[in-house]
Amino acid sequence: MSEERDSCVQEFAAYHVVTSRPMQVGQRIHFDRAHPNGVFHRVKEKEEDVRQIKAHPEEWREKELPHHTMVALRELALEEVRVARFPDLPSRLHCLYVSEQMEQAEKWARWFVDWGREVLQIVKLSIWGRRFLGNANLCFSAGVDHEKNLLLAEKYWAVAPDPTGELPIWEELVDGDITVMEILWEKKKEEK
Repeated sequence: MSEERDSCVQEFAAYHVVTSRPMQVGQRIHFDRAHPNGVFHRVKEKEEDVRQIKAHPEEWREKELPHHTMVALRELALEEVRVARFPDLPSRLHCLYVSEQMEQAEKWARWFVDWGREVLQIVKLSIWGRRFLGNANLCFSAGVDHEKNLLLAEKYWAVAPDPTGELPIWEELVDGDITVMEILWEKKKEEK
């Protein structure tokens, strides 16, 4: 990505809920095509299952798909549509998920805890890169029907109105150069 010439690249601040490894002030992270995230690795683990489903969907129609296989089907459909129709947006497989506002990051942290995911920190970031603000409600449960998955992926990237009428749950995808500026909240040692 040529940052000097890419009009999609900008400098901005955002907030990130840290769930796997603690971050440090001054820590630098880079996401681009050569630097994938954890979603990418989880999808890669299910690549053979996805290949089998696409090759023989009729064999899978009556089967209950495992959660991580459905996630892989969704993420690969989302990536296929992004590359074809929205190539200037960050990839969900090569990005960091952040929030525009601290209040939204705090909501995500509460949701993660409710879902059984440990939250370690909330950090403020400085980002030089691209961003996409999407509605997490439009992240769908993928199925065997690849064409249907692609249609749902199109709605996600186009930030279509939520068919349920629910208020959006905003998630921001960012890539590029990311620096941890401040640790705003940290789980106490006795809580860990």
